[in-house]
Amino acid sequence: MAVLNVNIDHVATIRQARLADEPDPVWAAVQCELAGANGITVHLREDRRHINDRDVRLLKETVASKLNLEMSMSEQIVRIAEQVRPDQVTLVPERRQELTTEGGLDCVGTKRRLAEVVRRLHRKGIIVSAFIVADPEQIVAAADAGCDAVELHTGGYATAKGQKAIRRQLDALVRGRDVAVSKGLVVHAGHGLTYRNIGPVAAIDGLCEFNIGHSIVARAVIVGMYQATREMIALIEKYSRTGKAL
Repeated sequence: MAVLNVNIDHVATIRQARLADEPDPVWAAVQCELAGANGITVHLREDRRHINDRDVRLLKETVASKLNLEMSMSEQIVRIAEQVRPDQVTLVPERRQELTTEGGLDCVGTKRRLAEVVRRLHRKGIIVSAFIVADPEQIVAAADAGCDAVELHTGGYATAKGQKAIRRQLDALVRGRDVAVSKGLVVHAGHGLTYRNIGPVAAIDGLCEFNIGHSIVARAVIVGMYQATREMIALIEKYSRTGKAL
């Protein structure tokens, strides 16, 4: 059955809006874990727009489940990952101007650098995943570079309009899963997933882990982080168990 990693970046976004010391993402992580989250995800960006170095260090010391560090392949960030040693790293593309991660990592075009980064992280005992679109060529390149897992980009599904478009996106995710599994990769998924659209994706067999952030933090503003996390876990468990959502 698939599990949930909660991305707490936007807890830090609220903190940084006032350049204050609250809300603390470390506190939020505790609530997520108490609610049953499988892990905590944070993105340490080069511009430190939300999560910062202090957060990553404290989360490494306090997260009792899995700490998943999203990051670019920037040399500065790679060195931080080597020092902190999160349980898992998810390599993502990064642009300074973007509001959130756009598209997937170009594993084909960056294959040499990707393989180097994967080797370095493996030497520190870190599991490596690549955040990519469900394109067979990109999936194969991730596997060839030594990645342990891929996180399939669900943004196309999340923004699709109409049942035919949604079905095309779901079919693409299924094909991507099949290619990834054939290459020995663990398959994760994430981006743009909400309480309203998680069902059809959670119903896809073989997706082991979901990384969801903005929707959970938005719900937490109303009901609290513990309850928001519990509600998403319940939906994932429901649709993973039945395999039906449409």
